[in-house]
Amino acid sequence: VVRLRESGGGPVQAGGSLRLSCEASGDSRRTHHMGWFRQAPGKEREGVACISSGGSLPYYADSVKGRFTISRDNAKNTLYLQMNSLKLEDNAMYFCAALGRVFYGVGCLPRTAYYYWGQGTQVTVSS
Repeated sequence: VVRLRESGGGPVQAGGSLRLSCEASGDSRRTHHMGWFRQAPGKEREGVACISSGGSLPYYADSVKGRFTISRDNAKNTLYLQMNSLKLEDNAMYFCAALGRVFYGVGCLPRTAYYYWGQGTQVTVSS
């Protein structure tokens, strides 16, 4: 069983920064590929950034390229999302997800492919 716990969300002014963390427990093979997704009210959950272990290139949605950075510390079993230059449109609940199997590809897979999810952490950007 893999458990994911997000933290780091909260209120922030536009232009500010936040760092999200996702602590993972369980089989490291099941957390080989992980990602951050977000869901705004009335919208579908979308992949923001994804990364696999082993040095594969991270993936970013166009809307966050150049502003967000995904990283992971495998020794701490923790996934991070550094969010800079936050915009109003970044308002959403952010979820950490683990694919549940080894995956060396680049990109976020469809959200339905991810087997493990955290409870989410709210990011609220205000003007």
